[in-house]
Amino acid sequence: MGKHADAARTPGTARPCVVYFHGGGWVLGSAQTHDAVARALCADGEVIVLNVDYRRAPEHVFPAAVDDAVAAFRWAHANAERLGIDPERIAVAGDSAGGNLSAVVAQETTRDGGPKPALQMLFVPVTDLTLPRSDSYERFSSGYFLTRANMDWYEATYLTGSPMLGGSSDVDIDSLRADPRVSPLRATDLDALVAAGLPPAYVAVAGFDPLRDEGIAYARMLERAGVATTLRVHTDAVHPFINILATDLGRRCMAEAVGAMRTALGVDPA
Repeated sequence: MGKHADAARTPGTARPCVVYFHGGGWVLGSAQTHDAVARALCADGEVIVLNVDYRRAPEHVFPAAVDDAVAAFRWAHANAERLGIDPERIAVAGDSAGGNLSAVVAQETTRDGGPKPALQMLFVPVTDLTLPRSDSYERFSSGYFLTRANMDWYEATYLTGSPMLGGSSDVDIDSLRADPRVSPLRATDLDALVAAGLPPAYVAVAGFDPLRDEGIAYARMLERAGVATTLRVHTDAVHPFINILATDLGRRCMAEAVGAMRTALGVDPA
């Protein structure tokens, strides 16, 4: 499951929880690489954090990461009492590929009619792998930390187990790209999801990031559909801003996110 970080709490008092999914293109990263992020959410947000080590490609291709992410949320909900968690205040959160998984968990659990998150916190999320790519994909394709070449490699490895698309002849790439469990922006049942209570969202994107436009598009899609959504565009940031907590930029972005999270999950003001 990964690491369990526990905020200080009064004995017998159930706390909100964040189930966190790390970034890394569904291929790289781990609970260890994102430990600082999990600890910051835990300490500053006064919430319990479950930092999830989901299965990664190429050994485990789509939908293994999705299955693990959904299972992790459901496990947290099922074990809430013994973990000191309030089952009605469990959020999902993640950056990049982890933001993608958080959005997918919110959709899938709502779609299935079971327990669903109280909040989806999406940092620089991947929301759309369909073609053609967005304008920001082209404008920031190189030179701004995350590159288009990086994303092409992540996508191919995640979807096919090969670093090159076409590496597996029996994979229909276009169908996979359009699957809402890969591209949540392409969900065709959004009205039904909203009617069933799709969770509110906090979406934070970076101004210099290939993924900027699809993150904005996802937030605006949710907002138009009636989902309570906060969109924050950090115009001076590059892709991994939530992971650079040693900088003023990272601390500022984290502080904003924590404030929004505390409000959404009903944590008393700091």
